[in-house]
Amino acid sequence: MSTKLFQLMPELDMQEMAYVESLVKNYNDQQMLNFANFYRSRRRDPQLLLLAGLAGFVGIAGVQRFLTDQIGMGILYLFTAGLCFIGTIVDLINHKQLALEYNIKVANEVSGWIARMAE
Repeated sequence: MSTKLFQLMPELDMQEMAYVESLVKNYNDQQMLNFANFYRSRRRDPQLLLLAGLAGFVGIAGVQRFLTDQIGMGILYLFTAGLCFIGTIVDLINHKQLALEYNIKVANEVSGWIARMAE
């Protein structure tokens, strides 16, 4: 594991850190700093998705799906009370996987931006 990357983004879990490390392995210090700043501003914390899922039981269902840019599923959850709470329960159990999938997508986008900036 890169100590520089860990110093820039200590909040990442091991799976996410390994994936991000594979993306930034050839970056210089400035590119890595730019990546960390862009990525940190767009990534979703798994605990935020857990709290948003819990809000589905007392308020508006599907907020966790809106936070991960899954607008269609968010609307479906909104109008069906989280698919009768079953979908919300599944999302609560899988909140870390939802966050990881979203964060991988964001990491790829940010990596593309950094590559275009380097040209």
